[in-house]
Amino acid sequence: MRELPDDLVLPGHFVPEDFTGPPVRPRDAATVVLVRDGAAGLEAFLLRRVAGMAFAGGMTVFPGGGVDQRDADTSVAWSGPPPTWWASRFGCSVELATALVCAAVRETFEESGVLLAGPSATSVVADTAAFASARAALVARELSLAQFLASEGLVLRADLLRPWANWLTPEEEPRRYDTYFFVAVLPSGQRADGATTEASDAVWQRPGDALADWKAGRRALMPPTWVTLAELDELGSVAAVSAASRTVSKVIPKLVREGDVLRVVVP
Repeated sequence: MRELPDDLVLPGHFVPEDFTGPPVRPRDAATVVLVRDGAAGLEAFLLRRVAGMAFAGGMTVFPGGGVDQRDADTSVAWSGPPPTWWASRFGCSVELATALVCAAVRETFEESGVLLAGPSATSVVADTAAFASARAALVARELSLAQFLASEGLVLRADLLRPWANWLTPEEEPRRYDTYFFVAVLPSGQRADGATTEASDAVWQRPGDALADWKAGRRALMPPTWVTLAELDELGSVAAVSAASRTVSKVIPKLVREGDVLRVVVP
């Protein structure tokens, strides 16, 4: 894993100074790093979270969010590596692995409009505009992913996802997530729109340029996002990302308060 730079710090208000008590139980979450080959090289899809949000407000992130209990529905039509394979790669239960993959597909669709599913086990939707109302219903939790896919006769394409990393929010934080990172290539014909109320803007950007924006103070990055962007920047292309050998182990940083900022330390 890439070493965090000394100047990567978080705002002190992320953890109230008077926060005490036992560590909060983390919520399982899935994040998807969407990539594509642009004219000038590898690009990743980034969202800037709305500043007023309770967790990571103002931070630049990849699409993702918490697991919904309905994401574990085993009735989903599934193509690609089975839940047992994902459980082995992520070191978790088969039930959680099922929920994580489904959450990854659902959250990516909700936050970017990109749908990793198709009418058959070997095809993928080319245009998701027809599913706009279903997308809104998913966001409102009026519809589960399994219900949506079944109603449209779609198959979840787990083979379009790759396991990438697993980061657990430090024990010192009042809101904690056990987040499993996936990588997916933008399907041909689809576009990422970032039409979500959780983001103030969305953009495709070369990882190196996003890191340069962070260095210049134009972007705020969480440690997992910084590390992932640095890894993508080093790989440089969709082909290299797809061929990269990954061993996923849980990363649990610690926070050290230094004046009005928090320094992130990875053991």
